[in-house]
Order: sequence, then structure tokens, then C-alpha cells
Amino acid sequence: MDRELAMEIVRVTEAAALASAQWMGRGLKNEADDAATTAMRTMFDSVNMKGTVVIGEGELDEAPMLYIGEELGSGNGPDVDIAVDPLEGTNIVAKGHPNAMAVIAIADRGGLLHAPDMYMEKIVVGPESAGLVRLTDPIEKTIDIVAKMNNKRVRDMTVIIQERERHQNLIERVQKKGARVKLFGDGDVGASIATALPQTGIDLFVGTGGAPEGVISAAAIKALGGDMQARLVPMNEEETERCKQMGLADPTMLLTLDDLVKSDDAIFAATGVSSGELLEGVRFMGGDLVETDSIVMRAKTGTVRYIKAQHRLNKKPHLVMPENS
Repeated sequence: MDRELAMEIVRVTEAAALASAQWMGRGLKNEADDAATTAMRTMFDSVNMKGTVVIGEGELDEAPMLYIGEELGSGNGPDVDIAVDPLEGTNIVAKGHPNAMAVIAIADRGGLLHAPDMYMEKIVVGPESAGLVRLTDPIEKTIDIVAKMNNKRVRDMTVIIQERERHQNLIERVQKKGARVKLFGDGDVGASIATALPQTGIDLFVGTGGAPEGVISAAAIKALGGDMQARLVPMNEEETERCKQMGLADPTMLLTLDDLVKSDDAIFAATGVSSGELLEGVRFMGGDLVETDSIVMRAKTGTVRYIKAQHRLNKKPHLVMPENS
């Protein structure tokens, strides 16, 4: 892939963030998601690539969401797989909570796991523990390994877990072991990536969440030198059959980071909609001036860029919320 593609992808996440942030705290999650999706699709048209959505928000008959199989880009340039979540955290935006983002991962054609929209069990660590943890290990053993590699006492470790009833036993075991638990509501892409960024103070991500978010997260983890393992959790025969149709003969096989992102040339980009561990949210500075905070990283080079940008909404009328909304 061309290295210039990384900066082009950031323009796409910026557009989605700018459009959806105007719905922050208004209790209208569908409107926020629609705004992000429309802005992202429009901006993709200007990107010089031949992209196909392999991780999206639905199937062909569920448009206007960015659906699996949709072709994006100018039609020229590299052939790429696209994993996309125009607004990771629709409920977050509706309620005005932290950690909403617009996120994209791209890789060479065939480079991303075609994961169906179902649950996925995941474990994510930073570079220090890469290659040393397994999803199948008891959480107590994993905590000991990560504490040692991060040069921390167990009591100084922070494990981030989604606040769901299904995780209650896991939470209790982590706390009994002596580590801290940081709970989050929605937005597990940002929570996963936080393990590979030392400034966040997050050492380990564990739990069961969305499979599409898992693949998107994996692109970032690969670029950051961290590690991730996962396993799909089909809830019924229909979901099991869906996995097989997408090329997974054994739907419950253990998936390594290289299974999730096969390509060594993957790009991840995100722009904050509301502030969180990873990024600041969109800031309305008065008048038409708006600021965004983004991150873009490339697995091939290991380069991570943080991008702060100022935008004039009067020059981007297509991103402005209708006056009567």
C-alpha cells in the first residue's frame, strides 16, 4: 500500500467524527450513526484505492449502513480490505459519555479476517508481553506474566473489562488476585488499544465483545507491537453456519494476531468523537472553528502519528447538522 494512504484514511475518520459529534448528548444514537456513516462514505470516494468492506455494519440489504461487500474508494490505486465502524459508541454519543471514536482499519486484499457480527472472546496485551499470553490460560496466570513483563507488582496492574453481567466472575477473579479492574461501558476498540500505549496505564484487556471490533483493534495492536488472541463465540447454529460461509471451518478455533490480520501492511486510523483514554473528542471552539484529535498507525513501519487538526465548518457544509434537528 502507498504510505500516503494512511493520511487519506485519517481524513475519512475526521469527517465521520465531525459529523457525528454534533449529535453528542442529544439522545439520538441512530441520527449520530447515520451522520458518521454518510460522511465517511462520501469522503471515501476521494481516496485513491479499490476498497471492499469486509467488516461493516450489515449486509447488502441493510444500506445505508456501510455493508459487507460494499466497494469504496476512487476505483484506482491498491486493492484493500476495509474494516470500518463509522461511530464506535452510538450509545456513548447519545448519552454524552467518553470514548466514542470513528475508526477504520485497512490491509492488502485478503489481509483481514472476515469476521461475522457476533461475540468474540479476546485478550490483548502490550509489546512487553507479546508472545507470552494465551487466551486459554487462567486469568491468574496471565496477570502474573503481564505484571512481570511490565515490571509492576500485581496490585499496581490495571485490567480493563467491559461492564457486563457475563464478565462478573472474571471481574471477581481479577480483584481476588489483587489487580485493579477498570470497567468501561461501550467502545472496546479504544479499550483494547490502550494496553499497548504506556501512557494509559492499562496493562491487560480481557473479555467478550464484538467480533468486528476485535478485527479493527487487531490492526492497531499489530502496528503497536502488542499481541492479541481471540475466539469467536457463536450463540446458535445460524451463527455457526455464518462463520463457515465466511471461510472459518472451525468457528471456535483459537485465533492469533496473524489470523486476525494476515497482512504485514495494515493501517489503523481513529478520530475521537468524545474524549477518552486514547484520544480527545471533537472540540467546538466557537463560531465555525472545530478541533479534532486523531491517531494513525501502520504495521509495516511501526509508525504512530497523533494528529491535531482545526476545521472550518463553514467550508464543509456537508458535515453540518441540519438547523431544524
